[in-house]
Amino acid sequence: MSQGKARAEARTSSGRLRPAGSRVALVACGALATHAAAAAARHTPPLPVDVHPLPPLLHNHPQRIAGEVEAAVDRLAGRYDRVAVGYADCGTYGALDALCARRGVARLPGLHCYDLYAGEARVAALLEEEPGTYLLTDFLVRSFDRTVWAELGLDRHPELRDDYFGHYTRCVWLAQESDDPELTALARRAAARLGLPLQVERTGTAGLDDALARLVLGPTSC
Repeated sequence: MSQGKARAEARTSSGRLRPAGSRVALVACGALATHAAAAAARHTPPLPVDVHPLPPLLHNHPQRIAGEVEAAVDRLAGRYDRVAVGYADCGTYGALDALCARRGVARLPGLHCYDLYAGEARVAALLEEEPGTYLLTDFLVRSFDRTVWAELGLDRHPELRDDYFGHYTRCVWLAQESDDPELTALARRAAARLGLPLQVERTGTAGLDDALARLVLGPTSC
């Protein structure tokens, strides 16, 4: 085997070599898609994955996520060697796992994307320490006005803020990127609009990077 061919192949977690040139379609949550594509590019060698994002606002209607993912799996199945699901459970209460079992596809681990960035134990500790914790990611910080404020109608009825967020006691921003003054300013603004103090937890991207690599290079079923 030539060195070039050896580099083009990737060993799965079960020890099996995935053929050179095979590609995986990742049906990804729109809130994760950009980070997933960047994680695939950072991997050595780059992961053989094409990211196909679904609308991030599906998170406001989690009962629709499994159906939308399955429709995407149907569209992509004949075009790729394998299709994988770039979602955690994300409020589907097992519907995505049922889809994975039925269609023989795998998904990212965890209950939600916060687990992918910070790790399940760290997220659980934050919520146990202060149950009234509202979590933000870089995506939510950047898109706060659209995905949170406008979606909840607070741009039209700001007086409803306390009805939605009165039981929260703090914002915790799970910051994936290195210190970014613009992003930090947006996070502070989001917390201020919610009337909550901001706590910053630097998570980096290693959790998502590792989970994506295991998903793409690992076993083909749930």
